[in-house]
Amino acid sequence: MLSFLKKLFLNNIPKETPEELMKKFLIVGLGNIGPKYTNTRHNIGFKVLDFLAKKEDLSFETQKLGDITTYKFKGRTFILLKPNTYMNLSGKAVRYWMEKEKIAIDNVLIITDDINLPFGTIRLKAKGSAGGHNGLKDIEEKLNTSKYTRFRFGVGADFGVGRQVDYVLGDWNTEEEISLTERLDKSIAIIKSFGTAGLANTMNTFNGK
Repeated sequence: MLSFLKKLFLNNIPKETPEELMKKFLIVGLGNIGPKYTNTRHNIGFKVLDFLAKKEDLSFETQKLGDITTYKFKGRTFILLKPNTYMNLSGKAVRYWMEKEKIAIDNVLIITDDINLPFGTIRLKAKGSAGGHNGLKDIEEKLNTSKYTRFRFGVGADFGVGRQVDYVLGDWNTEEEISLTERLDKSIAIIKSFGTAGLANTMNTFNGK
C-alpha cells in the first residue's frame, strides 16, 4: 500500500514544460575548494557567483558534487553551481547537474580565468579549445563536446618562465583588488543578459569591455 501511494505521489509531481526548461540556465563558476584558494586568480568563477549571491541575498547549499543556489530573474531560473570536485574534475559536476536539472547545453555558461587576456578583460565564446585550462579540458571530456559557452575573465600573465601555477594560484594584488568590484558588477550583468537577451546579444554588448 505504501509503495503504491509513493508511486502515485511521484507520478503526480508537476513536470516542467519544454517552455519552462528553456528558461532554466546552469551557471558554473570554476574554482578550487578550501580557504587557501578563496582569493586566488584561479577562483574567479567562484568569486563571481559569490558576489552575485551576496548581492541577491542567496545562500549556497552543499549538495552532490558542488555548492548550489537558485536565482530567479525576469522569469528565468539560474542554477548557480560551484563544483566541489576541484578544478581538474569540474566536468563531472557540470554533467551531473545538467542531467539532474534537464538543462540544455545551450543554456550552460562556464565562468573561468584566462591568462591570455589582460586583467579584467571579458570574453564570451560559444565554443573553442580549452586553451590549456584543466577545468575546461575536463568539461570537454565529460560532455564530449567543446560547444558550450564559456565566459573568460582575464587575469593577465604577469609571471616569469615556469611561474604560471604560482601566479594563477596566487592572490590578487592590491591594484587588482581595487578594480575587481566594477568587474564583478559587469560579470553579474553578463549572467543576466545571457539568460534574458541570449548569447549573441550578450557577446556584442560585453566582449572586450
